[in-house]
Amino acid sequence: MCGQMKNIKNYQGINQFGPSYKIMFENDAHADNSIDRILMENMVKLCSETIDYLYNECTPIKSPYQSGSKVELEVYVEKISLDSTSDEDHIKAITQFTSKLQERAINDLDLIKIGGTEEEIIERGSDWCADVARVGCALFQVAGFPARIVYLVDTERAYSGHVIVEVYRANYWGAVDTLTNVIYCHPDGTPASSWELMNNSKLIEKHSSGETTPYTNIDQFRQVAISNYSILDWKKYDYTASKINEYYRSILEMSGQGWPGGLRWIHGESN
Repeated sequence: MCGQMKNIKNYQGINQFGPSYKIMFENDAHADNSIDRILMENMVKLCSETIDYLYNECTPIKSPYQSGSKVELEVYVEKISLDSTSDEDHIKAITQFTSKLQERAINDLDLIKIGGTEEEIIERGSDWCADVARVGCALFQVAGFPARIVYLVDTERAYSGHVIVEVYRANYWGAVDTLTNVIYCHPDGTPASSWELMNNSKLIEKHSSGETTPYTNIDQFRQVAISNYSILDWKKYDYTASKINEYYRSILEMSGQGWPGGLRWIHGESN
């Protein structure tokens, strides 16, 4: 959870993106009381009122990870970063690793699992952005980089949320899309934060050229919220995995059909 800020509750929680998205978050497929639910409940909206807090107080800029806390993840990081010689090499190697988790993702809606420990998610593979982001956040911390979860929402379109991370290095917070293998940066190579992406569409367009990914677009950054996740506190959390619920099943089935009639709220969220 983030530290203290006056009136922080006014900007915290699943209602930050409006009533329709509040309903969507309430019906999230992750298990009740799981770490993923807690992260959503603790997210803080990124806006002019919270920017100083979120980029100066909220998240420690030194990774608190202690060697030996998550041995299996340490082994992954060691293998992933074997040829890395710089911080950016490490970031790139981990991001490429997480993006490949979707190659082993199960597509059968009856068999898909959501959530679980980072080790379990890596083992089974996943294309669920929130799960992949949490894996990336954990691996970055094990590698010595402060990292946190970032929620993106295109509030002008139904079911248009995405989850990425921010990683701290070289005195900058930089947005990293662990699912689509996008590391956001300025033209000079310095990391670009979520706030900078929200306010400078050219930085997003820079990463949308060539092979465009589904989420690397300007509209996805209409609104943003940030949540702290410390892998060092893993024993405090519930990592129960769950199956797709009926709410998300219907959404995914519509998506699989190409959204006949157009993308829209189908559960009365906008009423």
